[in-house]
Amino acid sequence: MAGTSAKLLHVDLSTRQTRIEEIPEAVMRKYLGGGALAAHVLLRDMPPGVDPLGPDNVLVLMTSVINGLSLSGTNRYTAAAKSPLTGGYGESEAGGWWGPELRAAGWEGVVVRGRAESPAYLWLKDGQVEIRDARPYWGKLSGEVQDGLEQELGDKRIRVLQTGIAGERGVRFAAIVNQLKHFHGRGGLGAVMGAKRLKAVVVRGSKPPVAVDKEAAKRALVWFREHYDRAKDRFHQLGSASGLLALEATGILPTRNFRDGSFEHARAISGQKMAETILVNRGTCYACAVACKREVEVPEDGVTPKYGGPEYETLAASGSLCGVGDLKALARVNQLYAQYVLDSISTGAVIAFAMECFEHGILTTQDTGGIELAWGNADALERMVHLIGRREGLGELLGEGVRRAAARLGRGAEHFALHVKGQELPMHDPRGKKGLSLAYAISPTGADHMEAPHDPLYAGFHPQGHPMGPLGLIEPLDPLALDAKKVRAFFETQKVWSSYNSVGMCDFVGAPLNGLEMEPFVAYINAVTGWNMSLYELMKVGERNNTLARVFNCREGFTPADDVLPGRMHEGIGNGPLRGQRIDPGEFLAARRTYYQMAGWDPETGHPTDAKLAELGLEGSVA
Repeated sequence: MAGTSAKLLHVDLSTRQTRIEEIPEAVMRKYLGGGALAAHVLLRDMPPGVDPLGPDNVLVLMTSVINGLSLSGTNRYTAAAKSPLTGGYGESEAGGWWGPELRAAGWEGVVVRGRAESPAYLWLKDGQVEIRDARPYWGKLSGEVQDGLEQELGDKRIRVLQTGIAGERGVRFAAIVNQLKHFHGRGGLGAVMGAKRLKAVVVRGSKPPVAVDKEAAKRALVWFREHYDRAKDRFHQLGSASGLLALEATGILPTRNFRDGSFEHARAISGQKMAETILVNRGTCYACAVACKREVEVPEDGVTPKYGGPEYETLAASGSLCGVGDLKALARVNQLYAQYVLDSISTGAVIAFAMECFEHGILTTQDTGGIELAWGNADALERMVHLIGRREGLGELLGEGVRRAAARLGRGAEHFALHVKGQELPMHDPRGKKGLSLAYAISPTGADHMEAPHDPLYAGFHPQGHPMGPLGLIEPLDPLALDAKKVRAFFETQKVWSSYNSVGMCDFVGAPLNGLEMEPFVAYINAVTGWNMSLYELMKVGERNNTLARVFNCREGFTPADDVLPGRMHEGIGNGPLRGQRIDPGEFLAARRTYYQMAGWDPETGHPTDAKLAELGLEGSVA
């Protein structure tokens, strides 16, 4: 039956051997795919202590039981490995077209180990597997690689997942991209591909999966169509960039390396301004009606829709965080991120870190090659992206990420290095939505804004008809509170988003951010698979995903001492409506302890207890 078992392709680049693994239906129901199944494979197949940039690291690319079918938002898939940025669990999801194409080619996942003797790419076409020569594409920008592979294979409908020059050169926050626009942004997984000399995984398939119960699946499609209004959807109209002015208005738009919460040029770099000026199209992912992607064009600067357009995180990380208020400059920088295949969050954050170091004399023009790394200098921002992408000059140091760069610089640079577990902070300030402090500190991958919905959504909880009501979340909560009720809201909604990462559901389509409610979504999973899964069971998949990632990190030596925030989060915001607002260290530690106890983790060691592992059916895992 379609969708109820999985076929994984294992590739050893060192020996150039491949094998097929069949994942049984019971295991698929336990994990669904995505992040949960990827974490299971990593724990099973990779010993602790391996070098993230060595041949023994394992890269997992995993779709899910519903990937490649027709419901909006169900096209996402996972990349996972040991992160070169944090030394712990690395997981990142992407949308686009690659995941559905992989399933149409007959595979649910690809597991890559070893290191090729010379640059190689995988060519997967309807069950056929080839390891091919990628030397002509090594050192090329992403667009040249996409065009070259389409020409070599004679097919413009191939789906290309690739690392870039940044990944080849070991930038620890290098990303992976499919079709030039859809990114696995975080964790440095592009550097894992580069270290394996794996340039790309190219897929083409002709047999898409089908639902076991086609009529029931169709009913879910009809439900979404009747409950979704594209004309009123902010994600369609303005994309993720719709949030920039809202964060500015509430005083939590990360500005000048999180010193401030308000940016004087916020309107100039907003999603609204983009829509009025350089936006030319609203792109989409496979079979998705929301079409949230930005595609921009600035002909005089060579900016083309081929590379999409800046999302909120890019506008903030390269814009307000660095003091840059020039939208066209940010469009140029966004295209460079796509061409070098860089994480726009970490790259913007590491440049903001360097700007603050420059302001304090820790870095000088002698270090920067003459570049004036001053706040608001758009030319300096652009030049630094080139240096980081190629790991040249100061870019060699900054390509290590803020934690390692600060340790090498010393002289107080550590205070300006804003990270958790080595991963740079995303562009949301937890001092103004305090449940996010738990998301940043406890996330297994380092600071991550996609662990759970943010506090403003908790403020909207109510007893009748709220989409989180089926989880018992019915009481509105103050965004500035960090108490036991807030911990519970985070703990329960974290399960939702972890389950979404396992089943390939987009947070911009599913509840609570958008209209696809949880019970119709569970009905859709059952229609596709033929199962009788409940909402309770789906939430357990999410908890299993998060717990497996915790087990991975505990195995690598992580402790509660790693579940902390950078010092600046305990200092007051410098300006704006929430000036002076901070996270109280005592409140934070109390909330963290409450979370550990809710999650079934030992409050002293942070390890999941034997009882929790048994309850989740993970008793064979080693914490």
